[in-house]
Amino acid sequence: MTALQQIEAVEAAAKEVDGELKAVFEKWLAGWLCATTCEEVYDAVCPLLEKVKDKYPVIYNLRHFFPKISQWIQGGDGWAYDIGYGGLDHIIASGINLNIIVLDTEMYSNTGGQKSKATPLGAVAKFAAAGNRRNKKDLGMIAMSYRDVYVASVSLQGNPEQCIKAFTEAEAYDGVSLLICYAPCREQGFPIAKSLEESRLAIQSGYWNLYRYNPLLAKEGKNPLTLDSTEISYDLKQFLARENRYALLMRTKKDVATELQEQLKTDYTARLDWLGEEVWSQERRMELPRNEE
Repeated sequence: MTALQQIEAVEAAAKEVDGELKAVFEKWLAGWLCATTCEEVYDAVCPLLEKVKDKYPVIYNLRHFFPKISQWIQGGDGWAYDIGYGGLDHIIASGINLNIIVLDTEMYSNTGGQKSKATPLGAVAKFAAAGNRRNKKDLGMIAMSYRDVYVASVSLQGNPEQCIKAFTEAEAYDGVSLLICYAPCREQGFPIAKSLEESRLAIQSGYWNLYRYNPLLAKEGKNPLTLDSTEISYDLKQFLARENRYALLMRTKKDVATELQEQLKTDYTARLDWLGEEVWSQERRMELPRNEE
């Protein structure tokens, strides 16, 4: 209700005032969904409103709402992939301007490390003591299938620059935005003080892929999918050996663990290849003359 009151009050005032204040009001009304515009307006409008606060008390009292307020729905992977997925999918399919961030620890880490649909193949967790035998649900791929949802896979600790870029693009996107963030936790079975190193190696081994899917690029005739991690520079099995959720099964049932890790490596290599091929094929299709498509 506050936003509606402010817009109506500013619209009415913009018809009465002139000069710099009128220009600032009109600038905000034209770009109130743009964070940069709102910040510029806020810096300019506050001293101007001080002079007319008695005439426009509603606008003056709401002056701190001139900056765009960033609102995010935040939850863990147990909620997003599993028990709350129905509600999440309803939000994703709504098409309205909402931002969502999923902190992906790949298990129910807040209740003791139980298996969820975010748990990868071969990982040991509660209710999966012999290693999880199902592939991890690909939440990003599901969200991208809607075509009008901004989707990004990020790691703040592994690549902060890419993560900030994704947050900025998601905030600017007028529609549903979903950020899936790699979130190391102690239940994964490694010293949490090494989470920075763990996050970087997760990317370098292909365990966690970084990408951004921006529907706005498709409207411009560009490839909407950007793959931000493209090369494997660290062995996946070495990475898995660092975490007790994988190492435990290797110690107790080596033959089973070996088979599951081989399959995991095959699946993750195929996933990276698919992402890369999708980027290449879309770019190639855009280069082809229409009669060759």
